[in-house]
Amino acid sequence: MLSGITQFSTASPAAAIAPSPSTNPLASSPSRPSSASISDSKTANGFGASARISIESPSKFRRAAVVVLSEPLSSGGGGGRESKSGADGSCLRVAYQGVNGAYSELAAEMAYPNCEPVPCEQFDTAFEAVERWLVDRAVLPIENSLGGSIHRNYDLLLRHRLHIVGEVKLRIRHCLLANPDVKLEDLKRVLSHPQALAQCEHTLSRFGLVREAVDDTAGAAKFVAENKFKDVGAVASAGAAKIYGLNILREDIQDDSDNFTRFLMLARDPIIPGVDKPFKTSILFSLEEGPGALFKALAVFALRNINLTKV
Repeated sequence: MLSGITQFSTASPAAAIAPSPSTNPLASSPSRPSSASISDSKTANGFGASARISIESPSKFRRAAVVVLSEPLSSGGGGGRESKSGADGSCLRVAYQGVNGAYSELAAEMAYPNCEPVPCEQFDTAFEAVERWLVDRAVLPIENSLGGSIHRNYDLLLRHRLHIVGEVKLRIRHCLLANPDVKLEDLKRVLSHPQALAQCEHTLSRFGLVREAVDDTAGAAKFVAENKFKDVGAVASAGAAKIYGLNILREDIQDDSDNFTRFLMLARDPIIPGVDKPFKTSILFSLEEGPGALFKALAVFALRNINLTKV
């Protein structure tokens, strides 16, 4: 399922152009109280116990809503230093968006085997969790081979001072899930993330199911299981079926089997590129409006004979 892990070169340019702490709208402000909570969520699902991060803030700009810690949560000592981890990613706390069983959780475990995945309610929450030392890394989707770019996360890369240190590609294999003893002919509706529903549109239409969008695939599976629906199913991963005790009625129901999502591995510090393996560089920047602004920016690469794989 894993196409490979790509390592990235030095500091992400997004960090260089992100607002400084003094001007960053996410910076702490004593006049704008905010709160954060971490609650343990233990599951016997093979993914291990994890903590769910929930951030609340009354501010229009989502000011710093996470408690600032003097050390990483998994630190072995030494304030301001990242926790030591093995080559297999053990001891690392890795944030992802969604609930247990999400495709993002699978990507996090591929990027950092034996890590502790930490589910977050929103993409913003995962970025802030890394910046505030609540977790060590974040693994977030940036592009799907069918659905295209995830623009929200491009915007967040500009707003936050994190570095891209690698990427993983995960093959997306959707399953139709339902509660035990529920058969396909019993279903009338199916819940899932809008992209997942779109990727299975023809198959679900053939089954005669009404599609209803929710926040994420694993959340749909959890909702169906908790409410013990007899006529509602969910489109999610096989892992989500195992976690929430659902049956898999049909596997690989996506209309196009060539369905991959690329996830970025984000960290507080950049990595130093070596010479023993190829490195990939991603540049994220914004331009002032004007005639030929984009042309002039891209000409910088062309004049130096640098090839670009994606713009």
